Amino acid sequence: MVRFALATAVLLSSTSTFAQQRSKPQPVPIVNTIPDARDTAYPGTITVNIDATNLDQRIFEVEETIPVAKAGKMTLLYPSWLPGHHSPRGQIEKLAGLRVTADGKLLPWVRDTVDVTAFHIDVPAGAREIKATFQFLSATSPDQGRVVVGPDIMNLQFQSMTLYPAGYFARDIPIHATVRYPDGWTAVSALPATKQGNSYVYQTTDYQTLVDSPVFAGRYYKEYPLSDKVDLNVFADNAKEIEASPEQIAAHKRLVEQAVKLFGAQHYDHYEFLLALSDEMGGIGLEHHRSSENNPGPGYFTKWDEGAGGRNLLPHEFTHSWNGKFRRGADLWTPDYRMPMRDSLLWVYEGQTQFWGYVLGNRSGLYTKQQTLDAYARIAAYYDSMAGRKWRALVDTTNDPIISHRMPIGWRDYQRSEDYYNEGLLMWMKVDAMLRDQSGGKKSLDDFARAFFGMRDGDWGELTYTMQDVADTLNTIQPYDWMGFLKKWVYDLHPDGVTAGLEQNGYKLVYTDQKSDLDKERTKKGNADLSYSIGLALSSDGDINAVAWNSPAFEQGLDIADKVVAVNGEDYSADAIEKAVSEAKGTNKPIKLLIKGDGKYREIAIDYHGGLRYPHLEKIGTGTTGLDRLLEAK
Repeated sequence: MVRFALATAVLLSSTSTFAQQRSKPQPVPIVNTIPDARDTAYPGTITVNIDATNLDQRIFEVEETIPVAKAGKMTLLYPSWLPGHHSPRGQIEKLAGLRVTADGKLLPWVRDTVDVTAFHIDVPAGAREIKATFQFLSATSPDQGRVVVGPDIMNLQFQSMTLYPAGYFARDIPIHATVRYPDGWTAVSALPATKQGNSYVYQTTDYQTLVDSPVFAGRYYKEYPLSDKVDLNVFADNAKEIEASPEQIAAHKRLVEQAVKLFGAQHYDHYEFLLALSDEMGGIGLEHHRSSENNPGPGYFTKWDEGAGGRNLLPHEFTHSWNGKFRRGADLWTPDYRMPMRDSLLWVYEGQTQFWGYVLGNRSGLYTKQQTLDAYARIAAYYDSMAGRKWRALVDTTNDPIISHRMPIGWRDYQRSEDYYNEGLLMWMKVDAMLRDQSGGKKSLDDFARAFFGMRDGDWGELTYTMQDVADTLNTIQPYDWMGFLKKWVYDLHPDGVTAGLEQNGYKLVYTDQKSDLDKERTKKGNADLSYSIGLALSSDGDINAVAWNSPAFEQGLDIADKVVAVNGEDYSADAIEKAVSEAKGTNKPIKLLIKGDGKYREIAIDYHGGLRYPHLEKIGTGTTGLDRLLEAK
């Protein structure tokens, strides 16, 4: 007892001494010295000259002249929070060689210690303008980011090539850009330009419009007019890829026709589809008010009959001109590219765009009805079995662009990743079905589209909305507790019946041992997708691309770092593992896999006997269903 008391006393003494000796600093306050954006005109027009001719090293040279109204402190910003990315995706790490001068004198700059995209300078007395020169060091390989320059093609995004003055709304800053391109190249942007030799002199505009007007340029180019306001501009790595048949172009013309009929207005003075069919340049699908950046890769026209491939991309991005660019969530809209975006309404912005993208693609004939049904089946199956919906609400996935910056994750169906796209599609399918049922077939989501997106023809500004605005618009079409419905689906955990909209519209999700044409297309390069049987998706060489949470494969400890080397004693192939799953059906024989992981080999036995399972949609009953009507051309 005495020893315990002595030990306690020593411990307390030691602790007290330690506490007395421990230094206790206080934080240095963070003082914001960057002026907030104000809705006031900037005094003068910025000019920017870009040399985009260095194809070997993929370096852009920039010279920018910025008028100043007075001497003193000034902050230049590099765009960070970019529309369409829903996150701070500006590539500040690729800006290099920055020099700022006034009247030929070098001005020192200091990067802000909190906002590293901000540069502070002191403008000397008497200076009427400053000049900034720098390089944008674009990626030379995919591990540095998306490659935007190839030997014969280029994607120039003006936000990467410009600084802008803090303290102003982006729409209040006039700017005039000139870009020099390689010899023999054509450049296309939604921003009009005059070609002078190898240079394109762009129309003076505001900084917001400049950022919203990217450029595709290249050696191989062809333009296809789709309407009096819309053009399809095709760039490729070679001349063969840019050639489209009259039937293919007719489908794209119908896309424009169907979209205009759906929404009842056009929120652009003209619209430029920028379509790259390239392996040299990284893939992209990004919306803008009067254009879109699209690169589904080669084969878009030349392999048209081999499957729908990337043909959902253009309907999706075109829809964004109405949904996302014109109508935009109130908390997502920002006055400049420094203010953080809040993504809470992406289930409208992206979810309903995903919904209309498939519908418009089908209505236009860019893909067939069966291809559309096959796509719906895969989406429905994924969310019907998703483990992550039991712990994470749909609305929380709207934070994913900020949380993960669209980097790969290990357990996608459990962690969830930007599910406001496709689960959003299923939610809007349910809304469509409810509108049809409650109105006796007189109303549908088409009516919502026209009411919510179809006002102010020709307006390509931004009209913001809240969740209440969405519910109120639905109520004007068909009275119901729409706010209650939306909140339950968006904010609650795993709302019942994720496939209920499809069923209410006349189709149910089923599984068979036969692949759909879409599944065949997805696995034609030797891949295997056994997500709905043993829970594995594999590449042609056996690398595991996905493991379904709590699936038979998961229970055997597999993850995406593993590789399947052999199946039941035979070398791995897609045919071998599909055969093994099929032959195990109705037996008590396990599926034996030889696994390589962490430099070691191990054999596992998967105790699964349900056979191959691939998702399909099966029509309920006979006659024309709500989904049939939804997909009909108007």
